[in-house]
Amino acid sequence: MDEIDIKLCELLLINSRLSYDELAGKLGLSINAVHKRVKNLLDLRIIRAFVARPSLIALGAITVWIYGRCESKQLHDTHLRLSRNDCTYWVGYSGGDFLYAGGYLRDMSDLDSYATIVIDETKMKDPTIGIMPTLPKRNETQKLDHLDYEIISSLHRDSRKSLADVSSELHLTARTIRNRLDKMIERQTIDLTIDWYPDASNDIFSVLHLGLTTGEGKMAFSSQLLEDFSPNLLFPIFFVNIPNQLTYFVWTNTMKQLEDLRSRIALTKGIESVTLNVLQIGYSFDTWRDKFPLGEKVNFPKSSMQ
Repeated sequence: MDEIDIKLCELLLINSRLSYDELAGKLGLSINAVHKRVKNLLDLRIIRAFVARPSLIALGAITVWIYGRCESKQLHDTHLRLSRNDCTYWVGYSGGDFLYAGGYLRDMSDLDSYATIVIDETKMKDPTIGIMPTLPKRNETQKLDHLDYEIISSLHRDSRKSLADVSSELHLTARTIRNRLDKMIERQTIDLTIDWYPDASNDIFSVLHLGLTTGEGKMAFSSQLLEDFSPNLLFPIFFVNIPNQLTYFVWTNTMKQLEDLRSRIALTKGIESVTLNVLQIGYSFDTWRDKFPLGEKVNFPKSSMQ
């Protein structure tokens, strides 16, 4: 992949329903060029699906990462065992028997049981448990009802599906579907993203952990790092229980580029330590977020059903 492919994937990770026209405008390309790039990413199975899910805000859910060096003699198939738990959304392997497990928890009461499962399955030594920032408590407008879930379910494995197709499937007007979808996007109650498998490319993807001299002003510091080291630094990950750390996914074409990047980042004022783990392979899984409860039933006037 090149820099444009990376930026394209980042845009689709944030909103997989962006039109080719919108993507072209953001990337400075023609619509035809964007279409060819998306098709190539699909053919290479770097993008495997355009996905819609209820958002973490709508569900009041929590994201955790549990990672560390493992002593399991069956580490190669750990991802299969962890996937049996419906909280596990991602497992990544890096060198030296190091493993990352990402989980969506229904609430904080799930943390102890989920961490115990991950640690027992992996025989993880000195695990780090990172809790991502708790999202704002949802208000009444951010609760999903029956129709919201039906729309999300229709878009679940094809979030770029046309409104006409969703309308036909749900027997509602395209206008009704559009209004509901626009409201969900505005209220941040739907996640529109992609199933992304960058390890299907020949590029190098890593997880970068930065120890900071202070946890103050971390958001602004992170934004500056993203600007200074674009496009190699991808989206940042914050852990509220590890205030003096920043974590990023990193993209490079070669190991030399990766080492050069690590050296330059290490010289940045405010960074105390740099730990870089090259990812060998990662696996994504459906979780309880993909099971779509019905929500509250909504009755529509007959005019909207025509």
